[in-house]
Amino acid sequence: SGLSALFAAVLALVLGLVLSRSLTRPLKALTAATEAMAAGNLGEQVPVTESGEIGLLTTSFNRMSADLAKASQLRKQMTADIAHDLRTPLSVLGGYAEGLMDGTLAGSPRLFALMHEEVNHLQHLVEDLRMLSLADAGELRLNRRPVDPRALLERTGLAYVMQAEQQGVVLRIEAAKDLPSVSVDLERMTQVLNNLVVNALRHTPAGEIVLSA
Repeated sequence: SGLSALFAAVLALVLGLVLSRSLTRPLKALTAATEAMAAGNLGEQVPVTESGEIGLLTTSFNRMSADLAKASQLRKQMTADIAHDLRTPLSVLGGYAEGLMDGTLAGSPRLFALMHEEVNHLQHLVEDLRMLSLADAGELRLNRRPVDPRALLERTGLAYVMQAEQQGVVLRIEAAKDLPSVSVDLERMTQVLNNLVVNALRHTPAGEIVLSA
């Protein structure tokens, strides 16, 4: 019986060590990956070697890590895009100002209107950067309320229909009148749609732009 007890104790010790290692190995891997993310290395992935709760925890960590890396990349790309877009109106305004200073350009209502348009473009881009900064800080508040989708599109269309006509582009709305309401922040959604239409007008030399729901 003494030998059996000794064997049982050794077996329990071995099984305990095996179970301990099987539990601590993935936890150590998760800890290392978490520390790497804290150091700025987003997107860290941990091999899923266990089933059960540990496996679910590892899978959830990998999904969270991938989502954080994607969000960070999108934010960096958005900042780079806005910074790139800032160069164009600044270059245009700089060229106009230089031409007015050296006399190669004569002041005219049309020239001043063009300069004013570029200033408005700059203001929109700066506002985009401010919104991005607020969103990153978690301070971008949404004032949601029921909004008719067709009315939202018509509001956007009316704001740009004259510009579209001047460019020879047809801007039209395709939306049923009995669509269910959507819960959105009217001002934020209007800003999103305005940005989309501005980009569409910028890259549509001819044809039509359709806002549909």
